[in-house]
Amino acid sequence: MGVVRVLQVATIMNRGGLETMLMNYYRKVDKTKIQFDFMVHRMERGDYDDEIEAMGGRIYRMPQIKPGNYRKYFKELNRFFEEHSEYKVVHSHINENSGFVLRAAKKYGVPCRIAHSHLADLKLDYKYPFRLYGRMYLKPNTNEYFACSKQAGEWLFPNVKSEITVLNNAVDVDSFKDNKEIRKKIRKELDIENKFVIGHIGRFNPQKNHKFLIDVFKEIKALKQDSVLLLVGEGYLFDEIKEKVNKLGLDDSVKFLGLRKDISELMQGMDMFLFPSLFEGLPVVLVEAQAAGLKCVTSTGVTKESDITNSLEFIDLNIEPKEWAKQIVNMNLSKKDYSQILKEKGYDSNTNINWLSNFYLRNII
Repeated sequence: MGVVRVLQVATIMNRGGLETMLMNYYRKVDKTKIQFDFMVHRMERGDYDDEIEAMGGRIYRMPQIKPGNYRKYFKELNRFFEEHSEYKVVHSHINENSGFVLRAAKKYGVPCRIAHSHLADLKLDYKYPFRLYGRMYLKPNTNEYFACSKQAGEWLFPNVKSEITVLNNAVDVDSFKDNKEIRKKIRKELDIENKFVIGHIGRFNPQKNHKFLIDVFKEIKALKQDSVLLLVGEGYLFDEIKEKVNKLGLDDSVKFLGLRKDISELMQGMDMFLFPSLFEGLPVVLVEAQAAGLKCVTSTGVTKESDITNSLEFIDLNIEPKEWAKQIVNMNLSKKDYSQILKEKGYDSNTNINWLSNFYLRNII
């Protein structure tokens, strides 16, 4: 049969949650049987592009999907699938826009067409009518429905609940296990020895709610003077959040670390993980934080399915930052080993890649 090439469809292969999950799988897949290629929707290179190409993956760049650009985009999709008849599996991760890709894939005879939901909500905004337009094409052109959580599946695929496969956002659990030497190294490098270290990893966009996070940290700092906050990530709100930190006089206590490759090591240096998002599907970073044994405090906007280890603390965003701070400083924040629980519940990428590989191979005819 030869190597089966699977086309993964994303926006850009930067260090986001779903992209990191895809790379976890890609590194572990048996490349004598299955090879991943990537269709992306940005012209600039992504953080993972070099690694993808080093492992033999091809990257195809498509026009950005936006109103006014649909005709050009649809034409490019048709051209692509007309020229690339080698793909028997298309696995799309771009929410409602997956319908457009899978329509072209179906037209050109791709037998396995997967739409994968990674969010539980996107709230109402100016893009809502265009999302509805995309949804029109999902059901007629999709024959496999994946989601990172039950809630994420019901949000994107409300009319096919019984057909949804929940594929857990798996991580390499063992790489996050407690390591005191790494913890000591990271805390020394970041000059956070003898500090109470709060961590957050997420793109600087409205969904991640950084403004509220900074307000909570300000109140924690008032109660616990030795507190520091590590912020990992980039995004268009970066400068705005940095300015807010400056105005609150927290410059010496908030460290902006940008994009990092060493997430598992950084988590070793943290004492807890703070994640007050407005909404989420089932974020990979919360799986990673639990794999690292961290106490996680998150908002009720995050699906309860994220609490894999029965250790997360959910606090309503309507509660004042001062109350969040009080609750946090009074919690038991001791680290625990949750690795076995995560493995048993299907959140280890070493196990999940076997299931996914077999799924691809079963559905190529």
